[in-house]
Amino acid sequence: MTTRALRLVARVAAAVLGMLAVPAAAYADPGGPVVLAANDLPTVIANLQTWVMGILAAVATLFLVLAGVYWATAGGDPAQVDKAKGALKNALIGYGLAVLAPVLLEVVQGIVGG
Repeated sequence: MTTRALRLVARVAAAVLGMLAVPAAAYADPGGPVVLAANDLPTVIANLQTWVMGILAAVATLFLVLAGVYWATAGGDPAQVDKAKGALKNALIGYGLAVLAPVLLEVVQGIVGG
């Protein structure tokens, strides 16, 4: 190694050691009681409903796009057209589940007793 490279390594090592030597803010005392922000059960269920609907809609949109690509690239091939129809059917099922997610969640909530 050249002298220039050794100086660069020494400077980088000094900078890293300098950063590690300074106490971090994560070790600071909050000064009071720490309260965790936990939600109640209805809020958790509402958040879960939103996430489930979003994920189902996203997956259904992916299948819809795939169905369009399969259909556009089929070129008259019956196997490819059937593949596109299957993807389209899956997309419609996904959109149906996304729309029915609130109803299904209410049924489950009623069974559980929430």
